[in-house]
Amino acid sequence: MIKKNLSDVGSDRLRGRTVIVRADLNVPVDSGSITDDQRIRASLPTLRTLTEAGARVILLSHLGRPNGRVAPAYSLAPVAERLNELLESPVRFVPHTDGRAASGSLEFLGEGEIALLENTRFEAGETANDPELASSWAELGDLFVNDAFGTAHRAHASTAGLASAIRASGGEAVAGLLMAKELEFLEEALRLPERPFVAIIGGAKISSKIGVVSALLPRVDRLLIGGAMANTFFRAMGLDTGESLIEEDSIEVAAQLLEEGGDRLVLPLDCIVTSEISETARRRVVERTDVQGEDKILDIGPRTRDLFADLVSRAKTIVWNGPMGVFEIDAFAEGTVLIAEAVAAACDGGALGILGGGDSAAAAERADVVDRLTHVSTGGGASLELLAGADLPGVHALTDRSA
Repeated sequence: MIKKNLSDVGSDRLRGRTVIVRADLNVPVDSGSITDDQRIRASLPTLRTLTEAGARVILLSHLGRPNGRVAPAYSLAPVAERLNELLESPVRFVPHTDGRAASGSLEFLGEGEIALLENTRFEAGETANDPELASSWAELGDLFVNDAFGTAHRAHASTAGLASAIRASGGEAVAGLLMAKELEFLEEALRLPERPFVAIIGGAKISSKIGVVSALLPRVDRLLIGGAMANTFFRAMGLDTGESLIEEDSIEVAAQLLEEGGDRLVLPLDCIVTSEISETARRRVVERTDVQGEDKILDIGPRTRDLFADLVSRAKTIVWNGPMGVFEIDAFAEGTVLIAEAVAAACDGGALGILGGGDSAAAAERADVVDRLTHVSTGGGASLELLAGADLPGVHALTDRSA
C-alpha cells in the first residue's frame, strides 16, 4: 500500500496544530562541534513546510549509541544550535526525552516554533520499541511525521511504535518529504526500471548483502560485484585469494548466486594487490587467477574499471551500494572513485542513478560528483533492506493513503 506523506495533509490543516516529527539528526559531533551537517540539512524541507504553515513542531531524533543511558557526549544540544542557525524559526532545546517529562517545557511553544527533545536513545525503551515510551510522545500531538529514512528498517519506539500509538489514538502518521523522496526513488528503481538496469554492490561482507544480491539478480540486466565481497565469489570459483578478506561461511552461498546469476553477475577480471594495507605499500596489478600467497586484494584493477565503466555508461537505471576497495586509503581508492564518476556521467546523459548511502555516499563526496547524481540516499541500511524487498517497520506503520 502507498503511504500518506506530508504533501497529502495540506498546509491549511497545519496552522496551530502540534506535529511530532521524527528526523534523522544523527550527525558526527567532535568535542561539541558538528563536523558534517548533511543530515540536518536534509531535514530542513519538512521542518520549513511545517513551520511556514504555522504548526508547532516537536522534534525527535537519536544521536550515536548511548545504550539507553544519559551520556552528555551524545546530547542533541549542538544539533539544536545548528538548526537555529539554518532555520528562520526559533528552535528550543528541551533536555528531556520522555514525552511526559518534556510536556511542561512545551506548553508555551508558539505557532511556527520547534522544540527539539533530547536524544531518544537516552531512553532504554527506545530500541526495545517500548509502547509506554511511544505513548508518552503520542500524547503530545495528533499528527506524526516520520522523516527518518535512515532508521526506517528498525522497529523503535520513536518510529514504528510512535506511528502505531498516534494512529491508535485517532491521529495520522505520515511520511515526511525526505522519507517520501527516498521511497519514490528506490521503489521506482525496482518497480519499473528503465533498461538496461545495472546494480553495483560492493563492500566487505557478502553475508550482510545476500538479501539484496538475491533480490536484485532476477531484476537487473547486470549486477557488478566489487570490494572484499568479490573475494568470497573468487573462492567459490576455486581461485586463490592469498591473504584477502574472505567469509568462509558464505562460500557456498556465493556458489549458488554464481549459478543463479549466470552472465548477469559480473565479477572483477583483475585486482590491485599488496602485502600490507598502507599508503606506501608496493602495489601490483594481477589477473584474478594470479593472486599469490601473501597478496591482499584491495581494489579492482584497470581492466575491471574499464569493463564496469562501460556497462554503467550504457545503463538507464543504476543502483550502487558499497565501495570497490579500501577507498579510505588513497592508494586503493581509484576503482571506487572511477565508479562514482561513471555513475555521474551516466546521470549527465539522462540515466537514473541512485546511491545507497553510507560508504557509497562518502565515495561520491570524495569524487565530487554528488550534485550530478539523481539521488543519494540518507539511509544505507534502510536502502539495502528496501532493495532486498524487506518490509521497513518505520514505513509499514504509517497511514495508508487509501485509508
